[in-house]
Amino acid sequence: MWSRRQGRLRPVVCGVEELRRRGREREAVLRKARREQQLVSKRLLRDDAPEEAGEGCVSAILGETEVQQLLRQAQRGTEEKRERALVSLRRGLQHPETQQTFIRLEGSMRTLVGLLTSNQALLQLEAARCLHELSHSEQSTVAEACLPATSYLLTYLSSHSSDFIELCLYTLGNLIVESEAVRRQLLPQGIVPALAACIQSPHVAVLEALGFALSQLLQAKEAPETIIPSILASTLPQHMLQLLQPGPKLNPGVAVEFAWCLHYIICSQVSNSLLIAHGALSTLGLLLLDLAEAVQRSEDAGLELLACPVLRCVSNLLTEAEVETVGGQMQLRDERVVAALFILLQFFFQKQPSLLPEGLWLLNNLTANSPSFCTSLLSLDLIEPLLQLLPLSNVVSVMVLTVLCNVAEKGPAYCQRLWPGPLLPALLQTLFFSDTEVVGQSLELLHLLFLYQPEAVQVFLQQSGLQALERHQEEAQLQDRVYALQQAALQG
Repeated sequence: MWSRRQGRLRPVVCGVEELRRRGREREAVLRKARREQQLVSKRLLRDDAPEEAGEGCVSAILGETEVQQLLRQAQRGTEEKRERALVSLRRGLQHPETQQTFIRLEGSMRTLVGLLTSNQALLQLEAARCLHELSHSEQSTVAEACLPATSYLLTYLSSHSSDFIELCLYTLGNLIVESEAVRRQLLPQGIVPALAACIQSPHVAVLEALGFALSQLLQAKEAPETIIPSILASTLPQHMLQLLQPGPKLNPGVAVEFAWCLHYIICSQVSNSLLIAHGALSTLGLLLLDLAEAVQRSEDAGLELLACPVLRCVSNLLTEAEVETVGGQMQLRDERVVAALFILLQFFFQKQPSLLPEGLWLLNNLTANSPSFCTSLLSLDLIEPLLQLLPLSNVVSVMVLTVLCNVAEKGPAYCQRLWPGPLLPALLQTLFFSDTEVVGQSLELLHLLFLYQPEAVQVFLQQSGLQALERHQEEAQLQDRVYALQQAALQG
């Protein structure tokens, strides 16, 4: 749900409505791409005790007889021997071959569930670790074999042990993303209220595991219809926003998980007005300022892990019609947001170039409908730094040019502040690009300059602008716009 604002061209052949139609088509493609670029993944916790790690034994693939023997040993004898049997089973379950052997054995899962629900804490923990190994399997049949255990894992989210809760959350997160059958079972059993209760935990590890499990749930194909409405009706959104509040209590790992959760909720478009009313834009705007300050203090490469979902969240919320009606735009109407965004863009340029498009999309959405943000861009002298990004890639070039169109289309006063300066020489250079979309966006920006700043026409002619246009007059996608611009230049 990424908004693009195209510059308004005055008709010669190519009119405003045609430009808007093309913009809507490109916007639809980008929205679809952003929705599908999810972060479905699995997490694996392995924290063997030091004495186990020092035994020097490498876990081996277990055969059917060995699995059966370990399950029998886990059911009888001293607690120490039973625990040792489960440790050996858990190590064997690290191999896909052992996992398949285990789920094929009749009664194996029933035995493991029995140990999970025993009244001996150490056996419960080891049984949960065995389930965790199974949950990490890439085979959907293994996840579905774990179905009898999921109800108990859900119940144990109210355990007094934070370590046990963390393990259950990661195991559920792994199973949720793999199996629709697991989700169908857990939803009516109250997984959303259970997660809402966990978010009040004082333990950072539990909160991070909760964010992971929730993000997995939110990425289910049926989430917009059956999952997200119940999440929005719970206390989870308010608590998520509280965990994203900048300050000394902000934990980066927890913030990353819940920022992605927020991103998936926003992409569903179920009820973004509710998030805006809860102050999502204000919270995320402050978090952007905090990230910019952190970038200036440190070269921590992990900052991009949080910056990416936060940028996407703000960008997508700004496309909502409700932003104006509930005062959401006012929550971000601050010159500091633009300054912070450019600090982040500079950081991305140096450390994470792949994130430049994310920052530029936000700048596009900020300037699309807001003269005040366009004014901030000009008053902070940020046009030249923006133009310096043009040669980086075709994707970046199109986004930079789109932002400049947003500024130019605000009228003569804005074009006068763009002129004179490095804009026209930079535009002439983009006309020599081979990418049709880059050239097309350059043409749209030139139209606006010619319309609102007639002096630009003479400089364009003096700098061989017509010859540059001739390079593209045979290209089908550009012919109409090239002709329109040639006529405007000659008439000027």
